[in-house]
Amino acid sequence: MGEQRPPLPPEEQLEILRRGAVEIISEEDLLAKLREGRPLRVKLGLDPSAPDLHIGSAIVLRKLRQFQDLGHLAIIVIGDFTAMIGDPTGRSQTRPLLTPEQVQANAATYRDQYGRILDPSRTQITFNSQWLGPLRFAEVIGIAAKTTVARILERDDFQARLRGGVPLHLHEILYPLCQAYDSVALRADVELGGTDQKFNNLMGRDLQREFGQPPQVVLLTPLLVGIDGREKMSKSLGNAIGITEPPAEMYGKVMSIPDALMPDYFEYATEVPATELARIRRGLADGSLHPRDAKRRLAREIVTLWHGAGAAEAAEAEFDRVFRVRDLPERLPEVRMPGLRAEAGGVLRRKAARVLVELGLAKSHGEAKRLIGQGGVAIDGQRISDVEAEIEVRDGMVVRVGKRRFARVRAEAP
Repeated sequence: MGEQRPPLPPEEQLEILRRGAVEIISEEDLLAKLREGRPLRVKLGLDPSAPDLHIGSAIVLRKLRQFQDLGHLAIIVIGDFTAMIGDPTGRSQTRPLLTPEQVQANAATYRDQYGRILDPSRTQITFNSQWLGPLRFAEVIGIAAKTTVARILERDDFQARLRGGVPLHLHEILYPLCQAYDSVALRADVELGGTDQKFNNLMGRDLQREFGQPPQVVLLTPLLVGIDGREKMSKSLGNAIGITEPPAEMYGKVMSIPDALMPDYFEYATEVPATELARIRRGLADGSLHPRDAKRRLAREIVTLWHGAGAAEAAEAEFDRVFRVRDLPERLPEVRMPGLRAEAGGVLRRKAARVLVELGLAKSHGEAKRLIGQGGVAIDGQRISDVEAEIEVRDGMVVRVGKRRFARVRAEAP
């Protein structure tokens, strides 16, 4: 790495770190640590049970890179030991245990991918088996004695499983304690995590106090909703945009997200300046910025971040060629949409399948869902892939089914 720039004043560092953070516990503690004038030890634990990173899971890694750029040390904890337990966070049932071979294979994939984000010269890679594996049983009992069953059972997902009669195994109760001990072993100053990790991260603060260490600051980042507009982004749910996906595929997926997700995607998945973010939010809210234009900007920003500006331009040109230009008739049939009235704002929210039926582009909801599932439906050039998608119906928008069926939506006559 080249010459290290002089550190920014602590107050300016804090202002930078606030962006994209849902919660900092606490800002006062973080500012105090920054004022100490030393590189902070910033910890991020990664569960290697799902090795493919997406733009949602990259949010916290990009936050870690911010700390690096401000002169601090990033410590990646590969949870090879805890992955053999399985993080119970958000789970309604016990996770299947991974073998050591599966963990190592997944961890290798992670290393390759987070190397695209972090500065390797300021990144320390650790495996929590290094300190959790050698613990004697008497030491485990000693660590467990530093918290209470009542404290562990404060977790909402644990309570839900107990109320529902779903088994909660003893090894799962130990998971938050294991993750907390990582912070003790590393003497972490800061721990990063998604909002679903709040309990585990706060447990680290508690355990550090019990061991006589200054408690770490917890900085929580958001969980990005996937392209389906409903569930948290996840490769297993098929609603994710992978950071290694080809530019054209990445661009097309961004263009398929519901309009309501755009402000969060701009804020958390791009590097658009804060002043520009405010302008985009205002434009989308007051209608001065067309959602289609905003989404094209969003797609370019995300592809540029992961593949470069040239790849983003090529992906946009390819998208236009496939979805906006090819086979578009000079004169499109115009169809009145029941319930869409210009004087009422000119916008309806309806299921995409229902829209196809009402426009006469599908004979039934079943056929409409089949067409959507096959990837043959596009709205204003944006492919719709979620059969349960709810869309904003606007006057003038163009709906395409297959290569030859089109309809331009028109509001009902006043």
